[in-house]
Amino acid sequence: MRHLMQRHWQTPVTFLVIASIAMPLGFSAWSALLNNFAIEKAAFTGVEIGILQSLREIPGFLAFTTVFVLLLLKEQTFAVMALAIFGLGIALTGFFPSEYGLYFAAVLMSIGFHYMETIKQSLSLQWLSMEEAPRILGRLISVGSLTSLVAYGVLWVLLDVAELDYVWIYLLAGTLSVALAVVLWRGFPHFESKTIQRKNLVLRRRYWLYYGLTFFSGARRQIFVVFAGFLMVEKFGYSASNIAALFLVNHLFNWLFAERIGALIGRIGEKYALTFEYAGLILVFTAYAFVDNGNVAAGLYVVDHMFFALAIAIKTYFQKIADPADIASTAGVSFTINHIAAVIIPAVFGIIWITSPSLVFLIGAAFAACSLILSQNVPSIPSRGNEVVLGRTA
Repeated sequence: MRHLMQRHWQTPVTFLVIASIAMPLGFSAWSALLNNFAIEKAAFTGVEIGILQSLREIPGFLAFTTVFVLLLLKEQTFAVMALAIFGLGIALTGFFPSEYGLYFAAVLMSIGFHYMETIKQSLSLQWLSMEEAPRILGRLISVGSLTSLVAYGVLWVLLDVAELDYVWIYLLAGTLSVALAVVLWRGFPHFESKTIQRKNLVLRRRYWLYYGLTFFSGARRQIFVVFAGFLMVEKFGYSASNIAALFLVNHLFNWLFAERIGALIGRIGEKYALTFEYAGLILVFTAYAFVDNGNVAAGLYVVDHMFFALAIAIKTYFQKIADPADIASTAGVSFTINHIAAVIIPAVFGIIWITSPSLVFLIGAAFAACSLILSQNVPSIPSRGNEVVLGRTA
């Protein structure tokens, strides 16, 4: 009956757009406040923040289990449930200002976050055509960035003007994410995929380059997510409102340009987009290693974030080479591969950080160089049967 009464706005793209609002709405508050909350309320050092981030990434490492959950739940239903768990974890964060309390809240939030992101990626590649995928994926990033832009603006007001305690900000952000999960549950019919998805783990030799790009992307991204922000707080004394203002600049760029970047990827191809991204990241991470000025570090932070939208190219590369029935299973597998390094790097690099923060970023530059080398093996026009320039494809 709900399907028969479907309105013109109840489309798969609208579903994805609302999901793209709900996730950054909660995660913006969690990530922007985390370093200050952990240092001020729980006396964290680089060791504890590294452990927390490693624990947070364990659900991402276990994302391959998505395919087993799909034996019991439909993807769309699972996505909504994961979003609700994500919101609950954020809402509880402020009530646990201790080492183990923060670990617990972070893992709960992360379970919902990673399952939701896995299913969202799968549904996006199933629901969108190859022609529209780069542009629409860029639009989803733009929508998420606009949401973050508004969230960071409100966050700045709540911190600097209203002087609201961390606990109430976390509670508000988490509750709003849960409310949007209810909207997705009650407001949309179930959308059928064009191809029935395999309900078993899929690992194919011809996807090896996609797996490699995904692995190094996860390793490199973890260094930025965990330690770039921590550098701003620990070395340059940035306050929570300073970090929120910095995030505002990042998301303003994505709001304005992410959809255009997606469209550009559709025109120039994945190989050239990835080459530009990785070459730029090598320079940025090397500069991070030696920066001594807080304003320059802030500029590097913004430039680093600008490259994130180009990661769309990894997803669209896979969409072009994949068997359509493999998308759901491979989405989970790729998140697991992405998080192999993510589980290890924060804790191990937290120890390295104590003796040499510069070395952490130089290793990040090395990871970006590995990605650059791999990207040169992406064909100019990838397709099934034309997955790589050199190497085995079967």
